[in-house]
Amino acid sequence: MIITAIRHTSVNVSSGICYGITDVPVSDSFDNEAAQVAKQLINQQFDIVFSSPMQRCTSLASRIVPERKVIPDQRLVELDFGIWEMLDWETIFNSSEGKIWFENYTQASCPNGESFAKLISRVKMFLNDLQIAKYNHIVLVTHAGVIRALMCLLQQKTPEEAFNTPLIFGQIIHFSFVQK
Repeated sequence: MIITAIRHTSVNVSSGICYGITDVPVSDSFDNEAAQVAKQLINQQFDIVFSSPMQRCTSLASRIVPERKVIPDQRLVELDFGIWEMLDWETIFNSSEGKIWFENYTQASCPNGESFAKLISRVKMFLNDLQIAKYNHIVLVTHAGVIRALMCLLQQKTPEEAFNTPLIFGQIIHFSFVQK
């Protein structure tokens, strides 16, 4: 099975703000960005479209594959940053909890949030459910954290390698998923 994972387009949030699971709106440039993503997908046929339930993802999914129903899945949401949601990253980095988290972000949970290991576990449960499906090509519209989890699970990248891989808004990455 081919999994085409797409990071959502840019959002209407100031640069440097942590917005993980907060349902923030798309930016004013959404129409142009969505058209650019759709242009890259011309002539691709998808069996099914899954999306994070956040509006920044469902809006893009509906726009790029209008002929398919978008199936929201909570397991495809971004990392839950807990009390850090909507704070600026500099404040987070300079806090004592932030220093602990940045030293071990793969295993440490954000205060009242989750760890990257837990996010990987969520994405793995999603992939496990796909094991019984008979899809050839699916599309996931999701977040950078989920795409990085897919890199760990399907490309055997370490969390550090995945986090060092730049992911821009609207980026498309194809994964091969071998069903057992």
